[in-house]
Amino acid sequence: MSFNLYSKDGGQREVPSFEYNAKLSDPSLYKPAQELVDAVNVALALGQPLLLTGEPGTGKTQLAHHISWFFKLGRPLTFNAQTTSTASELFYKYDALSHFQYSQNNPEILSPDELESRFIRYVGLGAAIRSDKRQIVLIDEIDKAPRDLPNDVLAAIEDLEFSVPEIGKTYKTKMENRPIIIITSNSEKNLPDPFLRRVVYFHIPFPDAGALLEIVSGKVEGYSPSQLQPVIRHFENVRNSKDLKLKKLPATAELIFWTMLLKKLDFDPNKLDNIGCLNASEKQELRLSYSVLAKTKEDLIVLQETLK
Repeated sequence: MSFNLYSKDGGQREVPSFEYNAKLSDPSLYKPAQELVDAVNVALALGQPLLLTGEPGTGKTQLAHHISWFFKLGRPLTFNAQTTSTASELFYKYDALSHFQYSQNNPEILSPDELESRFIRYVGLGAAIRSDKRQIVLIDEIDKAPRDLPNDVLAAIEDLEFSVPEIGKTYKTKMENRPIIIITSNSEKNLPDPFLRRVVYFHIPFPDAGALLEIVSGKVEGYSPSQLQPVIRHFENVRNSKDLKLKKLPATAELIFWTMLLKKLDFDPNKLDNIGCLNASEKQELRLSYSVLAKTKEDLIVLQETLK
């Protein structure tokens, strides 16, 4: 193994430095398929939200960052849907507890503006509507939210306004400042039909070998395209093998990190085409690397068993 950061027998006690790979989060390196580009343009032309489905790790969330980079709109305003999310949380968060504690210790009554500045924080659609400029709003994993929330999203987009009853204010923006809405779903549950009828829909398929090679080449340094081809082949075999039958298939994100780890291990990728000829040390390195691809105990055991 080419790196030794931690040992049960002691040795080095200084925490090693970490070199962050800035390419992992570089929106300019996002590689959308032409069909996805077309779907984005349809949504922009109609002023409708773009609903994206696809396996986790296929780039649904990253698309919002790529569009923001492309149009120079700054960072997307993100709303992460939860099972407890309410319609108001699409627009703002009211810190009721802090307001209550303040009221208990201070006899004076705050004005609406003072209450707003202290205890109201605008997020997602609310921040976009108040900004008076075009922005990207990412509503991530909307299928986790209560069933009525998707329809609340559409109502807000149509009216381009929202109210904050805690301070008696209503905010509205101009039609030319209509936010660009990207919505993602992992299809954990069905979305309401009225919602589906009023969005542009696109399913991001898992990339083929050529697309995977292009993605990994742009994100991971140190391997040539020819060296990466056996990495892609081995990864696709892990995903598609009828014998392995993994419960959770590794996605693009896992492939990128797995390739990075192979490089740090100084592992020769050409040997992935014939793992039966690996020596004991190489098998141990590959066995270690499978912890990046596997996401359950059972899947890790299955992958490691292939090296026996």
